[in-house]
Amino acid sequence: MQKIRNIAIIAHVDHGKTTLVDKILHSCAIFRDNQETGELILDNNDLERERGITIVSKNVSVRYKDVKINIIDTPGHADFGGEVERVLKMADGVLLLCDAFEGAMPQTRFVTQKALALGLKPIVVVNKVDKENCRPEEVYEQIFELFFNLEATEDQLDFPVIYGSSKQGWMSTDWKQPTTDIFPLMDTILATIPPAPVSEGTLQMQITSLDYSSFVGRIAVGRVARGTIRENMPVSLVKRDGTIQKSRIKELYTFEGLGKVRASEVSSGDICAVVGIEGFDIGDTIADFDKPEQLAVIKIDEPTMNMLFTINTSPFFGKEGKFVTSRHLRDRLYKETEKNLALKVVETESPDSYLVYGRGILHLSVLIETMRREGYELQVGQPQVIIKEIDGVKCEPVETLIVDVPGDVAGKVIELVTARKGDLLVMEPKGDLQHLEFDIPARGIIGLRNNVLTATGGEAIMAHRFKAYEPWKGTIPGRLNGVLVSMDSGKTTAFAIDKLQDRGRFHVEPGVDIYEGQILGEHIRDNDLVINLTKGKQLTNMRASGSDTNVRIAPAIKFSLEEAMEYIQADEYIEITPVAMRLRKIYLNENERKINAKRFQSQ
Repeated sequence: MQKIRNIAIIAHVDHGKTTLVDKILHSCAIFRDNQETGELILDNNDLERERGITIVSKNVSVRYKDVKINIIDTPGHADFGGEVERVLKMADGVLLLCDAFEGAMPQTRFVTQKALALGLKPIVVVNKVDKENCRPEEVYEQIFELFFNLEATEDQLDFPVIYGSSKQGWMSTDWKQPTTDIFPLMDTILATIPPAPVSEGTLQMQITSLDYSSFVGRIAVGRVARGTIRENMPVSLVKRDGTIQKSRIKELYTFEGLGKVRASEVSSGDICAVVGIEGFDIGDTIADFDKPEQLAVIKIDEPTMNMLFTINTSPFFGKEGKFVTSRHLRDRLYKETEKNLALKVVETESPDSYLVYGRGILHLSVLIETMRREGYELQVGQPQVIIKEIDGVKCEPVETLIVDVPGDVAGKVIELVTARKGDLLVMEPKGDLQHLEFDIPARGIIGLRNNVLTATGGEAIMAHRFKAYEPWKGTIPGRLNGVLVSMDSGKTTAFAIDKLQDRGRFHVEPGVDIYEGQILGEHIRDNDLVINLTKGKQLTNMRASGSDTNVRIAPAIKFSLEEAMEYIQADEYIEITPVAMRLRKIYLNENERKINAKRFQSQ
């Protein structure tokens, strides 16, 4: 029997998980000496590289001292918690990575709680000890306290701790004595993480993630929990609802390095990819043909937010995208729910619109951005939190918000958060920063990040995680300023923008195609103003000195997708195409807007 260890790497976003996996791959000589690999090897899709975050968990394996170590890299952001929860099922132990200065952050707590509840053995890695003003001892105490608060067992509380710097490529048991490699960490993994248990009996394997190949279609990935799985073996597929489908395995692969290797059989404890099974979903069990037994179904935390996805109905419909019809939109959204467990799609009364439920703004924006790059045109409405009635009381999701901010602007942050019904729980110094903790309704976080970054000159570090459903906190003030709306279709002119600059700040430059009802900028007052940006200068053949003025235009303000989602109100849409992102009113005509204004005020 092969010696196997299965470990998942968990951490708060940007604490160095993917960098550490890079170093492990290099140390265990996965690559040829002359092979170019680059950095962040596992963040292999464009969106992950651009944002510098992990979105989808991935498997690799290395060999160290004749032991195969399967490593699962997980996302750090709480919006992708659904991804983390299911892949932890494949692991026997976890590497909890923590920044030596920031310490345990909200999402560290979130994923650690899931890992401890599954009974996984932890190893704590205090990373980035090469940073200035780092505090490894304090962080170690903080993590011990966190484990204790999360009701870890005595065995889990007796965790080994390793200090080091993934970037510089060293790990050591004492942070004051740097080593030259990361082998102390590898030795700790072999000594601490239990070998994958061998369970004899009939086959049981839970599908925990999906892979896709253009040659063979969908591939099921999971860990063999019991028995042995072989090529050409007849099996039963037990669905989440208990129904059973008969099937046969065509090909088997195990993970070796960054790729997969064909295998004739895989024993319990190892992670493998299975080709040939039709119609499976994540959470289904591949079991014995004659006596199928189901494994416990994966439970995923419920979504806290929804958004309306609808087809593009603007005058520019179909000019920039490849997939524009409601059938395209519907098929793509349902395809996403197959692998994105925390996402839910609900049909509405209109055949062109779908309500998509997700874990947060980032979760939904990654889906929108992926669809945009694939050539889809769509419109999305304002994000809404999901309200429940618990024991006859109207309840809403409440989040724990943590802000680290320079001391001199802490007052501004507290003022902004409390205006959105946030309660200040903790205020303490952390290095040269103030550490603030709040309880705030999820509604209050929508649109808050921009205001906080503006008030603190971009120096605030914000993180939040779902806490619980609590009674409704009352109305929260929305956007303070109105918007500038186009009254005409055509091309914007520098002359018109220049003349209207005292009315507000614009989102568009000169020479851009616009349409009636498109949002062109932010008004200086709290009401919406209809303007004409297509008007050119009246040209005459009379010349007079002093009548010509130089046009000076302030740069247009460009929103990212998340900023736009937080900015829009109930009567507005974001139009998203592969080429552009535009803000617009739902009703493009001004008279229609006035007729329907009351409908949006009541929402």
